[in-house]
Amino acid sequence: MTDDPHSIQSRLADVARRIAAAAQSAGRDPASVLLVAISKSFGEEAIIPVLEAGHRTFGENRVQEARAKWPALRERYPGIELHLVGALQSNKARDAVELFDAIHSIDRGKIATAVAEEMARQGKVVKLFIQVNTGEEPQKAGVAPRETSRLLRTCRDELGLAIAGLMCIPPHDEEPGVHFAFLSKLAAELGLGCLSMGMSADFETAVAFGATHVRVGSEIFGLRPLHSPPA
Repeated sequence: MTDDPHSIQSRLADVARRIAAAAQSAGRDPASVLLVAISKSFGEEAIIPVLEAGHRTFGENRVQEARAKWPALRERYPGIELHLVGALQSNKARDAVELFDAIHSIDRGKIATAVAEEMARQGKVVKLFIQVNTGEEPQKAGVAPRETSRLLRTCRDELGLAIAGLMCIPPHDEEPGVHFAFLSKLAAELGLGCLSMGMSADFETAVAFGATHVRVGSEIFGLRPLHSPPA
């Protein structure tokens, strides 16, 4: 059952306060951290209270789910910015470029090529992140850390893509700060300014290590109606 709108709005405000406090503790401007509210698995009854509170940046894991619910919401609420934070298949690139303003999951040349072709075809610029598999987990998406610079060169030099930054999802059983520190160092070495890292359980730690985009779901929306990993 979806929580009542006031509970959702209260949790949204609490997350925003916690982000601001973490930023200030790290000597950062709270405005330098963008909260991406992860609305995967939730319908309008949960999303609308967040929109009514004035929040406009949301994340989804699946292209098909986003297509089913966001076009209508965008008609009603101007200024929505939609981020794809889940893995992308090349055959979904057309819809992804059409629907999303940012894609956090570029992790191989085939995906980068498909996105570049669609951006050119649609005449649309999408903000792009390379997803790095910092834990080198075989079951998880993301480019291996040692291959990141090569993928970045492919994106920039061969495909003409502007890459904004890096994204990671640390292993659930390891200290996230180690992975956030690594990603921050790697981004600096590559000259990239944006860091998409931190979810509900660890976003304050991510802010301390320089996150510019935090992806928070359950801390805002509550327990998910469908079985899915936390965000």
